[in-house]
Amino acid sequence: MAFGAQELRVLRRALALALHPTPASAEDVQDCLRLAESVDEAAREGARLRAFLLADLARYRAALPGTAAGYLVLLEEALGSGYHPDPDDLSALRALRGNPIAAALLDRCRTLAEQDVRTRLAGRGTTPTVPASRTRLTALPGGLAAISAAEEPVKKPAGSPAAEPRPQSPARSPRPDRPIPTPGEVFPPKRKPAPPPANPPQQLAAG
Repeated sequence: MAFGAQELRVLRRALALALHPTPASAEDVQDCLRLAESVDEAAREGARLRAFLLADLARYRAALPGTAAGYLVLLEEALGSGYHPDPDDLSALRALRGNPIAAALLDRCRTLAEQDVRTRLAGRGTTPTVPASRTRLTALPGGLAAISAAEEPVKKPAGSPAAEPRPQSPARSPRPDRPIPTPGEVFPPKRKPAPPPANPPQQLAAG
C-alpha cells in the first residue's frame, strides 16, 4: 500500500493530533475521515485480489504439468504476499523439480513448511500461565485468598469444651398466687382412739 503526497500530509497531521491533542479544524477532521475510508477500501481490495490469486493458483496446480510456467509464476507471487504453501504445492513442486525455478521454490516452500511445523509444536508445548495481573488478586483484600478462606468450614480448637446446654427454667405453676399446701395439710395425722375408763360406772340397783 502506497500513499500519495496529499495522503502523507493528512497522515502526518493525524499523527500530530494524536501525540499532541489540540483543537482540530473541520477541514482536518474531514481529511482524516477520507483517509481512513481510503485505507479501508484499499485493505478490502487487497483481500479480494489475494483471494483471486489463490483461486488462480489452485486452478493452475490442478492443470499441471501443462500449466507449469503459469503455476510457478503464481506461486512465487503468492509467497510474496504472505501465502504459506500446503502439501499440494509441495507435491507439485517435487514433480517439477527438474525445472530450476521449481527446485528453488521447493527449497523455499520446505523452509516455510518447517517453520509452520515448529510454530505449531511450540504452541502445543507451552503451558498456559496465569497472567501477573490475576495472580496479584490473591494478595488484595477481598481477592481469591479471602474467598477461599470464607469457603472453608470454621474449625473448632481441639481443646475447647463442648457447649453446655442451657438449663431450662422451672415450669411455672398455673396459679402462682395460690399457696402450695404442705404435706400435713394434704395428709392430716390420724387421731388415736381414746382409752376406755379404768372403773366403769356401776349400774344403779333397782330400788
